[in-house]
Amino acid sequence: MDYSASLLMTLPELVLGVGAIALMLVAAWGGQASTRAVSWTAVAILAGAGIALMGPASSGGEAFYGLYRADAFAAFSKVLIYIAAAVAIIMAPRFFARTTGDDLRPEYPVLILLSVAGMGMMVSAGDLLTLYVGLELQSLAAYVLASFMRRDTRSAEAGLKYFVLGALASGILLYGISLVYGFSGSTMFDQIAAAYGAGAGHSLGLTFGLVFVFAGLAFKISAVPFHMWTPDVYEGAPTPVTAFFASAPKVAAMAMAVRVAVEAMGPATDQWRQIVIFAALASIILGAVAAIGQSNIKRLLAYSSINNVGFVLVGLAAGTEAGVASVLFYLTVYVAMTLGSFLIVLQMRDADGQPVETIASLSGLSQTRPALALALATFMFSLAGIPPLLGFFAKLAVFNAAIAAGLFPLAVVGFVASVIGAYYYLRIVKVMYFDDPAPAFERNDSIVEGGLIAVAAVFVSPAGWILLAPLGALALTAARSLF
Repeated sequence: MDYSASLLMTLPELVLGVGAIALMLVAAWGGQASTRAVSWTAVAILAGAGIALMGPASSGGEAFYGLYRADAFAAFSKVLIYIAAAVAIIMAPRFFARTTGDDLRPEYPVLILLSVAGMGMMVSAGDLLTLYVGLELQSLAAYVLASFMRRDTRSAEAGLKYFVLGALASGILLYGISLVYGFSGSTMFDQIAAAYGAGAGHSLGLTFGLVFVFAGLAFKISAVPFHMWTPDVYEGAPTPVTAFFASAPKVAAMAMAVRVAVEAMGPATDQWRQIVIFAALASIILGAVAAIGQSNIKRLLAYSSINNVGFVLVGLAAGTEAGVASVLFYLTVYVAMTLGSFLIVLQMRDADGQPVETIASLSGLSQTRPALALALATFMFSLAGIPPLLGFFAKLAVFNAAIAAGLFPLAVVGFVASVIGAYYYLRIVKVMYFDDPAPAFERNDSIVEGGLIAVAAVFVSPAGWILLAPLGALALTAARSLF
């Protein structure tokens, strides 16, 4: 084996790993004073990892005897992950500086980098054990991030709940991996696919392994019925961490699930499709109905993420190139909508500068902060899938893929259920534009945060139409690399 070629294919993860270790040493010796330098260096490292994708890391094929896949699908997913992680790092300093409790420490960007390195291994895995190692690296960093504000009881509770339920999900996934290995004789995706092709319809062990593997993956993407941790963790974690959880790990886990479904268990599509269809419909319906009674904006966005995961799973259920392409396209639009929404949640501070998270505090926002209200309305309409915003085209893509694969009833039920979800998105718009003004939020003069909100809003607006064709072509090219 050519180890130099394999190392070149894994260059993004090497950049992230070496960078994280170097910054950890800087944080250890530099202390609190090094936070700003470490944060911006971490953003630069993420940019460097993105640049490292140009070349063998996005088209090299298999590395380390097939344990790692360097293809267009992984590269597309990693770009989304790096963007989301960079935004989560950029938005953190101001939040921690203005929030009573713990200050932002230099370990925060280091943990983000380590988590992103794990995500890179997840989306490029060609073996179940490579997948699991990447998943655990991502998860262990995430547990610490959830409870990063040590003096805040909600943050500590979020970290504990995430850890306990995450450990349970890891156990379920490992049990599924052990069953798949036991009955297929390998943990390599191509050999597992051969085993399913030869006896998937006859081996009860392989079927049970498939069920447990998908159950473990469902927790990571917070799909129903493994969604129970999401609202509590999203509400309790610091807002920049919540924005990170709602974007980067979602992309990584969904990309990982797609690769396992298509590459490792492709011959058993009829079996895993039943699980995916159930999870998709349950997530869409529960995410829509449970959000209606929420009064906390972060909990509402948590149920919104569950709802959106359901729509992404509709694309996966198709099991075709068009289905995988629709998943990637939806994830791209979803990341922009979610990060934009959480950037606006960061702006929600009372006159004393303390965070406010109630939906009622948005009352009359159009009169006190018209630009902020317009941006949030854009994100809400897009999340609801209302044309001509990009959120509509994302939903249209997954429904078209499902119909082309013969899943017409799934598309119809998903479309009807999306109308339920539109209610709570429109309720926020109604509160901002038609209710009497609540006390005005504190003015935020951060050019960086304002610029990021503007970029996300323009991207999901009709101005983003110019990117529809190139983005769709890139997503299709990435999807084809799996087949």
